[in-house]
Amino acid sequence: MQTFTLEQVAQHTTTGSCWVIIQNKVYDVTDFLFDHPGGPNVILRYGGKDATAAYIPIHPSDALDKNLAAERHLGTLDDESINRLKESGNNKVQTKDELRVEEALKNKPPLQRIVNVEDMEEVAKKILSYRAMAYYSSAGDDSITHVENGRAFGRFFFYPRVMKPVSQCDTSTTILGYKSTIPVYISGAALARLGHPLGEANLTRGAYKTGIIQMVSTNSSLSYAEISAARVSPEQPLFFQLYKHVSDATAERLVRDIEGLGYKAIFLTVDALVPGNRELDIRVPHYLEDLENQGLPTQKKPDEDEGETDRLGTAGGLVIKNDADMTWEKTIPWIRSITKLPIVIKGIQCVQDAVLACEAGCEGIVLSNHGGRQLEYSLPPIELLYRIRQQRPDVFEKTEVYIDGGIRRGTDVVKALCLGARAVGLGRAFLYAQSAYGEAGVVHVARILEREIRFGMQSLGVRSISELVPQMVERVDWQPVTRAKL
Repeated sequence: MQTFTLEQVAQHTTTGSCWVIIQNKVYDVTDFLFDHPGGPNVILRYGGKDATAAYIPIHPSDALDKNLAAERHLGTLDDESINRLKESGNNKVQTKDELRVEEALKNKPPLQRIVNVEDMEEVAKKILSYRAMAYYSSAGDDSITHVENGRAFGRFFFYPRVMKPVSQCDTSTTILGYKSTIPVYISGAALARLGHPLGEANLTRGAYKTGIIQMVSTNSSLSYAEISAARVSPEQPLFFQLYKHVSDATAERLVRDIEGLGYKAIFLTVDALVPGNRELDIRVPHYLEDLENQGLPTQKKPDEDEGETDRLGTAGGLVIKNDADMTWEKTIPWIRSITKLPIVIKGIQCVQDAVLACEAGCEGIVLSNHGGRQLEYSLPPIELLYRIRQQRPDVFEKTEVYIDGGIRRGTDVVKALCLGARAVGLGRAFLYAQSAYGEAGVVHVARILEREIRFGMQSLGVRSISELVPQMVERVDWQPVTRAKL
């Protein structure tokens, strides 16, 4: 295998010839520059340099093999260059953000002190890098939809029944026929390794230990094979959140790959076809630059335009190659033609589309506005669930209905189930959990939700999920107060 010096690699920094170093290996990424989802500038920043630290947390291990021809895998650094990189890494001065994270990790509370989902989020936001925190927590525009997703649950009140035997309470259910200890699944969420080195594997193992189901994102930071291999048992079900690629051939290869790896269902994402305006995420490079420079002038000219791809943020770069021309008439039959897996439409935001999904024969729908990260003022999912119950209750007889977005408490889960949801998904909550405490954090959050769901069911006077009915909740037209933090 050919070897290179750092000086040789450093000569290749332009769109005409761009090389990068990743884990001491040298790659020619010239031909891939304009195919990169985030645009060429993201790669060119590291042209002729070591890109390992930036690359590893957000790319699966097989990404280079899938996207670069074998002849573009040029070789390795020579021993002297490897030693020089190691020494430079050892002597690297920590950034202010790295120092902040280091201090936060020292002061992280014991896991036993985390008593609810919001506690976990609070801890995670302190120990995450600013880039990871901004990506995980960012929302669309002014974050109004994100906030209202949670507040909307406060408009639904219970009618508990008393004098009912509830000592034996069963919180279990099935999702697409697969058993789950609670009516909760881990919703698809990208880039778990931004928060923890083991990333999605923490979610997989935590899901197994608690008997819940994990949905894996197309944009996961571990490969789909690595996540499948992380299962404790080959019987553990995994669902797949599909962002359909604009190329049918690319999308078909992906679907066939995950089916071959044993994934059990496809959740087709339809509410994030184009990059959202997630300003906290978009501002990350500028914030970090200002943090280090402390207000000193930057190298960039004040009126220099970075280009459209640099204004997308981490999230925007992930969806830029999505198929923005999907239709009920074309896309669902096409997916049916290449797989036997059940299809769930993730991102239903109105009653009419819930009906169309049923007519298309979809096995499930997820009422979701992408966690408030896309279109501002899209209806909170719990409100949409209520409207479907009022206007088209037949939907619940034709397909399984799930919701995600704004769920923080077991009572939120119970309200959704009373209105007809089969289960609910949580994405950010489990990302925060694995970021702060790894696999143990995932288990802890699942146990918290199980305890709260059981309490809610027993307090309503029911012993099984099937006993939760619409008559147990009422929508009250008032403005909910902000949840108190004690």
